[in-house]
Amino acid sequence: MLAQLDTLITRLLPQCDQLSAERRHLLTPIGDHLRQRHDQNLPLNLVFICTHNSRRSHLSQVWAQTAAAWFGVTNVNTFSGGTEVTAFHPNAVTALQDQGFQVTRESDGANPRYRVVFAPAEAVSAAFSKRYDDPPNPRRDFAAVLTCNEADQHCPHVAGAVARFPLPYCDPKVADGSDAAARTYRERADQIAVEMLFLFAALR
Repeated sequence: MLAQLDTLITRLLPQCDQLSAERRHLLTPIGDHLRQRHDQNLPLNLVFICTHNSRRSHLSQVWAQTAAAWFGVTNVNTFSGGTEVTAFHPNAVTALQDQGFQVTRESDGANPRYRVVFAPAEAVSAAFSKRYDDPPNPRRDFAAVLTCNEADQHCPHVAGAVARFPLPYCDPKVADGSDAAARTYRERADQIAVEMLFLFAALR
């Protein structure tokens, strides 16, 4: 694990015990699904879905893979997608960099691709905006995690998913263009980190 990330995770872990009853209520079914798959030695494929695949779904994808690696949980594959295609928002990219990830922009254009590294020789799949059913996302045998209320409402059924879970987060885009943008995005990224650590801590 990269040194800055290692330090951050150590600092965030105690917050797992402070999660509200409301958040635990949402997280528990996801954790039960992961435990069942893990105990059966089945792949843990997670597709995080929000409307634009620009902020919350990417942060969740990255942190789920990172949390799995931190706790030594193998056979985990994380993805993200939207109900429409936009771009991985620069403020979300910056939030990951501030947390200690190495984020490299690998292409230009309206929907650039990024490579996100959390540990030497390990990388999250190329991060870019896509529909939830576009490559490289799986078409079957995955759990869909809806990270915004809009996606939850617009995707009552996710084709190919073996399970579907709502896990909405407040959208940090409300702070775009303001002095609070960096703080708001970092707060959301840290919140998502804590909840993904909470999920995978139970599988170590």
